[in-house]
Amino acid sequence: MSDNKGKGSGRSVPSGRLQRLGQFGRLAGGLAGGIIGEGARRLADGERPRLRDMLLTPANVGKVADRLAHLRGAAMKLGQMISMDAGNFLPPELADIMARLRDNAQHMPPPQLQRVLAREWGAVWRTRFRQFEPRPIAAASIGQVHRAVTQDGRELAIKVQYPGVRESIDADVDNVATLLRLSGLLPRELDITPLLAEAKRQLAEEADYEREARQMTRFGELLADVDDVVVPHVDPEFSTDRVLAMTFLAGKPIETLQSASQATRDRVMTILITLVLRELFEFGVMQTDPNFANYRYQPESERLILLDFGAARPVAPETMAAYRTLLKAGLAGDRAAVRDALVNAGFIGAGVVTRHRARLDAMIDVIIGEMGKAGPFDFGDRAFVSLLREQGVEIAADRSTWHVPPADTLFVQRKISGTALLAARLKARVDVRAMVLPCVDLS
Repeated sequence: MSDNKGKGSGRSVPSGRLQRLGQFGRLAGGLAGGIIGEGARRLADGERPRLRDMLLTPANVGKVADRLAHLRGAAMKLGQMISMDAGNFLPPELADIMARLRDNAQHMPPPQLQRVLAREWGAVWRTRFRQFEPRPIAAASIGQVHRAVTQDGRELAIKVQYPGVRESIDADVDNVATLLRLSGLLPRELDITPLLAEAKRQLAEEADYEREARQMTRFGELLADVDDVVVPHVDPEFSTDRVLAMTFLAGKPIETLQSASQATRDRVMTILITLVLRELFEFGVMQTDPNFANYRYQPESERLILLDFGAARPVAPETMAAYRTLLKAGLAGDRAAVRDALVNAGFIGAGVVTRHRARLDAMIDVIIGEMGKAGPFDFGDRAFVSLLREQGVEIAADRSTWHVPPADTLFVQRKISGTALLAARLKARVDVRAMVLPCVDLS
């Protein structure tokens, strides 16, 4: 959930199929007008304009970001996912759209919120609360969160789903994919159909609040013996398939730890990396959304609050085995084994090895070198990232080698990458090698 307290004004969520289709139609019309105007300007300047350059102008970027933010739901969620997963490798114009979507969640206006809650709880729902804050404390792509106190004194956080979000998932995903195709950012030969199907399934699961309640309870049980983390408890009295009520847990945004002591930052990231490893190799289930807003910190108790379990999903045994094989090869410093593991698990296509083996090996050598260092890994030292990006951008420029990894791998990698991104933001130093060694057998 994006923390959106005190920002912006309410904006009604288009809930009907025709309403949402109309929003995409207006977006397409606006982009077409922008393309025509930009094309005419460039022709007048003696240029031969390319469609991609005319589409990704600052004005058009703003139109896309604003319209997707207005739609919320799958359209906005996909943008946020792409931004976190691939922000460093996106064209600057598209990266700007996605960055705006991370920070531009808008909440429902009070009349629409009243209609939604009346449908879920009945017309006199307010009488069940001593206090209900009408302005959300957080708003994101699928729902918004309100703070409330029941008549018997229970303090709750109540997540309310935007109307029409669940019903619009398939169409929204298809429309966003069409926008990406039209932008020329995806090669025609790249088949993303399986990925789109998986995205629709995942988003449908995230919109099922009864499922999320079960996942929240499951993680609470899995982590019951961990003193460093706390998971909210579901309040069944006020929970439905479109409203999720849970105990309110006060905490500060995880990003505020940027000003904390080095020891605190190191400790927090050690907790989170340990959690990722347990999810992958022990629990067999992972909360795959690493959005920073899903973590809060309690300075008094020094505990981490874990939020939002809509993206929790099982980790397939073959995915677990693939990561174990890859880590084992990396820790052993075996470049060829790492290369083979990447291909066998579907992380990369065989075309990358055939066409860009030298660059790929250079990237593997950098990673092996980092994994081989004893002691804490300094996530704040990003020198190696520029080395990887230099080689990676060259490989990515060859569209004939583009490849869609298995969906399960993509979601797990999203959690791993997002956790590393948070560690970099906090400039944490963590002995990752020592933490990973027990998960693999180097004998």
